[in-house]
Amino acid sequence: MRLVTDLPWVLERYRGKFASVIPFDLKSGGFTVFDFTAANHDLEHVGINDVAEFTEYLFERIVAGELPVGIGRYDEDRVLYRHSPLFDDSAERRSIHLGIDLFVTGGTPIHAPFEGVIHSFADNSRLGDYGPTIILAHELEGVRFHTLYGHLSTSSLDEISSGHHVLSGEPFAEVGEHHENGGWPPHLHFQIIGDIGAYTGDFPGVAAPSERERFVELCPDPNLILGIPGL
Repeated sequence: MRLVTDLPWVLERYRGKFASVIPFDLKSGGFTVFDFTAANHDLEHVGINDVAEFTEYLFERIVAGELPVGIGRYDEDRVLYRHSPLFDDSAERRSIHLGIDLFVTGGTPIHAPFEGVIHSFADNSRLGDYGPTIILAHELEGVRFHTLYGHLSTSSLDEISSGHHVLSGEPFAEVGEHHENGGWPPHLHFQIIGDIGAYTGDFPGVAAPSERERFVELCPDPNLILGIPGL
């Protein structure tokens, strides 16, 4: 088997060959890219702790675009993680986002970008967590890795089992509503994991700034698969 550090180079060689994770052509542009850092002063006037108000803020901007999709960026130092003790640490608050968020309406189907098997799944139901989560296991050119899909509908976990084979482009889950997805506006958190270790049904999606370098190496840019222009 090849080293996990080879993963970005392998994914780069397959760029453009992956199936779309959601039923929209993300390569066409026309979507809305959000800034969730302290540089976005609009967030000072939005109730990000109020899921209804935050959802309204996001989707008002999304519907003004050409494509009904909003993008939350990878490797972004966010100010959003204040409504849940999940991201607190005795020494340092976690704030570095390790995935890409795709803001779409609840019920939007999610497709496998390429073939794999269901590694594990769980309902991470604490406030601010992933809610229903599925992790797929993959292998490309001798490199084993995983993709994580968070903030799903509870029905996405019905009648699935670890080891089930999933084909490229196959719909296998759907985006959840705020009451079931950990308390967030509807979206998919999509993340690549180079070495999942002993985790099942869960994996950190946000890192402390002091651990950024280690986690960014462990979880390379999901845009290697999504292929969104301009990110």
